[in-house]
Amino acid sequence: MAESTSPRFSTNDVTVVFFLGGPGSGKGTQSANLVKDYGFVHLSAGDLLRAEQVREGSQYGDMIKTYIREGKIVPMEVTVALLSNAMADSLASSPPPAGTKARFLIDGFPRKLDQAVFFEATVCPSEVVLFLDCPEAVMETRLLKRGETSGRDDDNAESIRKRFRTFVETSMPVVDDFEKKGKVVKVQATGSVEEVYAQVKTGIEARNVHPR
Repeated sequence: MAESTSPRFSTNDVTVVFFLGGPGSGKGTQSANLVKDYGFVHLSAGDLLRAEQVREGSQYGDMIKTYIREGKIVPMEVTVALLSNAMADSLASSPPPAGTKARFLIDGFPRKLDQAVFFEATVCPSEVVLFLDCPEAVMETRLLKRGETSGRDDDNAESIRKRFRTFVETSMPVVDDFEKKGKVVKVQATGSVEEVYAQVKTGIEARNVHPR
């Protein structure tokens, strides 16, 4: 028997915002602001994949480790399953107040267009794609500065350029596709944190996502 393809969650109960931007565009900082002011539950695909690698008894752990070590994108079914389960866990442990929708900010996902299509078909259609548009030179400066203290292996010039290329090649088609559907809030991420956040707020409030 064919599996049902209806989404796991309804847009009547859940608001999903995809949050995209190249490495160093400031997603982490802006995510924290959105959680605080708008009541979003922040889900990072990268964080979920990293946590799953070390979770005892994980059916996906070893496979994720291999893909990440080889610099490949983890199969989308795995990433989407982790996101879907994290949403279900959040709804079970802290349901939204009566009469309101749960809000999920999904950070760094979808990385490719097929991931977007698969997520919307099986988990929940998104409300909007928030895109931090940041020139490569600005990102590089930020990440090299972060690399002085972060201890992250990938905060070096060569790695940063490679990550930026990957972002442009794989993730920009996602932004372009959603833009055609009128679902993108594009924010110039070159100013101060406060200036960028002011644009973010204006953009998402225009889509009827208001502070809590």
